[in-house]
Amino acid sequence: MPFENPLALAALLSIIPLIIIYMLRPKPAVLSIPSLMFILKLERERKRVYASLTKIVRDPLFLIQLLMLILLSIGAAGYYYTSNEPLSGEHTVLILDTSASMQVESRFEDAVEIAEGYVSKKNSIILASSTPLLALEGESASAAGEILGKVKPGASTADLSAAISTGMRLLADEGGRIIVISDFTNWNGDDPVASKNLAESYGLEVNFVKVGKPADNIGIINGWIEATDGEYSYTGVVKNYKGESSNVEIETGRGISGNTSKSFTLSVPAGGTNQFTLANLNPGITTISLNVKDDLSVDNKVYISIPDTSGQQVLYVTDNGKLPSKTALSLLPNSDLKIRDSVPASLDNYTLVVLAQKETPISNGSVDNIENYVRNGGNAVFIASEALEPNKTEVDLVKLLPIKPLGVEVAEDGLEVEEVLQSSITEDVKTDEISVRKYLNATERTGSTTLVATEDGIPMLSYWQVGKGTIFYMGLNDELGDGAWNNFHNLPEYPVFWIKLVEWLGGIGDISEYNLETGTLTSLAKTEEVQTPSKTLTTNRLLFDEVGIYRISDKEIAVNLYDDRESNTTVDASELISQAVENDGSRLVRSDTYTAKNDITNYLIVVMFLLMLLEILIIRGRGEL
Repeated sequence: MPFENPLALAALLSIIPLIIIYMLRPKPAVLSIPSLMFILKLERERKRVYASLTKIVRDPLFLIQLLMLILLSIGAAGYYYTSNEPLSGEHTVLILDTSASMQVESRFEDAVEIAEGYVSKKNSIILASSTPLLALEGESASAAGEILGKVKPGASTADLSAAISTGMRLLADEGGRIIVISDFTNWNGDDPVASKNLAESYGLEVNFVKVGKPADNIGIINGWIEATDGEYSYTGVVKNYKGESSNVEIETGRGISGNTSKSFTLSVPAGGTNQFTLANLNPGITTISLNVKDDLSVDNKVYISIPDTSGQQVLYVTDNGKLPSKTALSLLPNSDLKIRDSVPASLDNYTLVVLAQKETPISNGSVDNIENYVRNGGNAVFIASEALEPNKTEVDLVKLLPIKPLGVEVAEDGLEVEEVLQSSITEDVKTDEISVRKYLNATERTGSTTLVATEDGIPMLSYWQVGKGTIFYMGLNDELGDGAWNNFHNLPEYPVFWIKLVEWLGGIGDISEYNLETGTLTSLAKTEEVQTPSKTLTTNRLLFDEVGIYRISDKEIAVNLYDDRESNTTVDASELISQAVENDGSRLVRSDTYTAKNDITNYLIVVMFLLMLLEILIIRGRGEL
């Protein structure tokens, strides 16, 4: 007999002796002559005790109260009995496709209306997007109706299979049915039909309900940002899903509202694509819109976010004239470059200091200024040169560098370099095209990080933290003429390298961090307030499932659909539905019953109430009430 509370069980057992005494009845004894006197004495004592006991128990109130005490002990012990019950269909799991294609015409509204018709006594609601979202679990019909009245489609691609798996876990104990309502035009993850078959093999009822019909669409299905000569440009790809070619009017504007500042026409063939390019993008938000009438609007607009680097104050210290690094920094968008031949007494106003001395060593006093500046949160870049040779360099400066310089050497046949550690700074650098003929031989210091090194392991790009700031070592000297150390400054990606380096050191990050695709899931460094295109929330884990601008701290992140399959509204899912309802024989691998625990507390309460009523009647019958 199962009990959940062992202490209550012990209390029940303690009553058993009372019951045993009450059950005692006088029995005739067989007496022997030798023990007659002793037995008679015991018998008289037994009769005395029994008479006292029967005087008490003859009162029916005692019996009622004793029985109530027993029932209370049983209730506290958590007594239950088990039984095999059939799998119930009362628990309904509603899976709503919230992908971008559900925004076509009235697909999502139709899906909600259909879902309302499947609501039962017990309901769970799963919103199928790139990650399933459990919006309701095991609640009433009224609660389900309230949720269905609030949900809206997103702008990512749904993982229907993952949503069905989530529904299976919800129904694992008692069973039920799963209703999947979708246009079934596109999905991530496994085939939903395979997931449907798996769920049905475990005794669950799964129904696919299709909404929508093929529709026309023209949308922007891809786009990317490039940095060229210190300026950002954007290239977008437009696809026409119609059966005839179209002249698409494209409007560009500033800010989220996208007030039109420029428009042009792009010819896009039937079923084909064409692309366009916007140059010289300014910092902030740029909006691009297709002025078309189609059945899906979410891919008719894209947002571009360019981080504002106007706060970058760069100091360039050199005793050399023309250097490519100086030219590259002068092209940095929206930055202020100051050129000096020596380190000033105060560096507080600069976000970055670049030291490109060719022959003049940096004095000890200047080294102290640089160290204090970096420890307080500044950033410094040292470019390799003869001025960093150990016999010319102050000891304090050597200790400050992330590498230990040994001396300048020449490689007549040239040295190849390789990327040691992947980084956003070097992702566009073609290291296999760089040839080093002169270099500062050095070793990596413990605690530093090397991004690029020669084939012999000599660090070329290294950095480490000093206090709150960063010191970066640029081993690829950019001296021009016959004495050139390498050819890196001749490569087209050289200016881009400096742009990314300055952005990285300034905490701005790579441009790709400001422009994402829907369905991206990211973990934030801490729990913070996030403003999405439709609401404000506080979280440390964020799914970008809307097209528009997200604001996190001081960052503006542009999120766009960019999904050819999701934009393809001409797909007809009838074949999939036919495949899903095919009768491929019995697949049941689970019994049609489950073991249920049946609580008897309610029954005990009824019996207790009746006993209390009986006790009151007895007391009233005696005239004591």
